[in-house]
Amino acid sequence: MDLVVAILTAAIVVVGALFSLLAAIGIIRLPDLYTRMHAASKAGTVGSGLLLLAVGIHSGEYSVFFRALAGIIFFILTAPIAAHLLAKAAHSVGYPMSKESVRDELKSL
Repeated sequence: MDLVVAILTAAIVVVGALFSLLAAIGIIRLPDLYTRMHAASKAGTVGSGLLLLAVGIHSGEYSVFFRALAGIIFFILTAPIAAHLLAKAAHSVGYPMSKESVRDELKSL
């Protein structure tokens, strides 16, 4: 049973690390603030959530597992909302979108 838990934990760590790597690559490679924030908030949330889940499973203790679940819920509730509010603030002060952007839905507001 310990081997199954170790393999499951290792798989979740690898997938979480890949999502975190995708978020980092997105921050470096994407053209403007808005798309970078999207990559950081979405992929970063999934990556950190999976890493916390792996820590909770690996610990073998219910208290640590439930704290990890509370952290995952906190990430899911706060990271996308914070990114949305930061992007809206950047738009309202006039931070430009990239030339590749197709439309600006907040322009008329």
